[in-house]
Amino acid sequence: MKVSPEVLQRVYESLQDQGQHTGIEKELLDPDAHLHIIDAFDMPLWHWAPERGTFEKVTNSLSISGSAESRVLAIRDRLNIIKQCVLRNEHFAPSTVPSRDRERLVTASLKSTKQLLGRAGDRFLLLGMLAHSKEGKLCIEDSDGSVELDFSKLDEPGDGLFTEGGFALVEGEYTEDGNLEIIAIGQPPSIYGHIDFLGKGATSLLEDNQISVRVREELPDLNFFFLSDVWLDHPRTFTGLQKMLDNCVENHFIPKLIVLCENFDALADLITSYPSILRSTHFVLVPGPLDITLNASLPRRPLLSSVVGRLKSRVPHIHFGTNPCRIKFFDQEIVVFREDSMARMLRNIVGVKLDARSEDLKRFLVQTILDQGHLCPLTINIQGTLSDFDHSLRLYPLPTAVVLADKYDRYKITYTGCHVFNPGSFVGPQFVFSTYQPAELNSEEW
Repeated sequence: MKVSPEVLQRVYESLQDQGQHTGIEKELLDPDAHLHIIDAFDMPLWHWAPERGTFEKVTNSLSISGSAESRVLAIRDRLNIIKQCVLRNEHFAPSTVPSRDRERLVTASLKSTKQLLGRAGDRFLLLGMLAHSKEGKLCIEDSDGSVELDFSKLDEPGDGLFTEGGFALVEGEYTEDGNLEIIAIGQPPSIYGHIDFLGKGATSLLEDNQISVRVREELPDLNFFFLSDVWLDHPRTFTGLQKMLDNCVENHFIPKLIVLCENFDALADLITSYPSILRSTHFVLVPGPLDITLNASLPRRPLLSSVVGRLKSRVPHIHFGTNPCRIKFFDQEIVVFREDSMARMLRNIVGVKLDARSEDLKRFLVQTILDQGHLCPLTINIQGTLSDFDHSLRLYPLPTAVVLADKYDRYKITYTGCHVFNPGSFVGPQFVFSTYQPAELNSEEW
């Protein structure tokens, strides 16, 4: 006998009702028990296995120095992850290709660079990494080879920032000269998935929905504060921090978490002067590009213990995070990354001239980083990365929120279900920062 979907829905709702009326009183949510700060170097590494179509966990120990093989694997993993996102995207079909910047792309299946040989005059759709050849020519590379790109016939690029080291979908005609004449270029699609890569245990979609409802009901006023460019040796910074903390105490608005990005030399005395905040609030210190850490490559190690010894001894709920680091709060994942991403990306745009307003640039940056599935989609000669830990820079699947702490103008944008915001520079004409409300999945500028 065939069971109709309507019957299954009624049974499901009945079971839910029974679970809600068992008479057993639910324990109140304890936010401290579900708040985890995850360092980049603690994240397990998973490689994509194309032959099996799944991720496989790496059990070998990882090293800071990495190896030639790990550098190749890091780039190959990025390509394989993006490729399977493209192939699984529901809009990547003969009728349409996702988003305005992909509307003109050919609807045929993806091809490899090796399939271009001997087929001059044909049109192809390729996915690969933008790079320069030894001769200085801009190419697109995949796992089978590379082909030089000719942008002379491209009227207008798609949305996003196309940089060396970033991946792109390109459509063009293969020429007798061995070039690909580009007629369209776009960012690959991103995926908001449901996979646990943090090692904190996966939950089902039903469990996530139930937790989300309880967070909205029981913790509606819980807030996380995010501050960027916090230079404590600046004479105005302490005034701004004192003003912020005074307002928190006076209005009984004690945040559960305060994340500070940049320089932290003399913070202990200030925090301990606010007992209610000292007792209740977790502090996360994320090193900036100019802070003293063990390495300059991404991901960056936490601040040196010799620099933060006083903080560690006087502030009980303090966490010295890597850059980037991740905050796991119930079913939510928040990625914190301190880097001047906008300036660095704009300096390394290739192939096409960018003509965009400031608001467009903010949207392009967010779209590019999320579509690339990587916090720093640049080549290692532009920004060095630790190849064995490149996976800590991945944004796959998309997290709940990403904090792109930058000196650039502040913004907040939600793209494909992921909320991205930049708190802006705390030290400026005004003391600015952002709060994030887990109950609302949204941020607010202050």
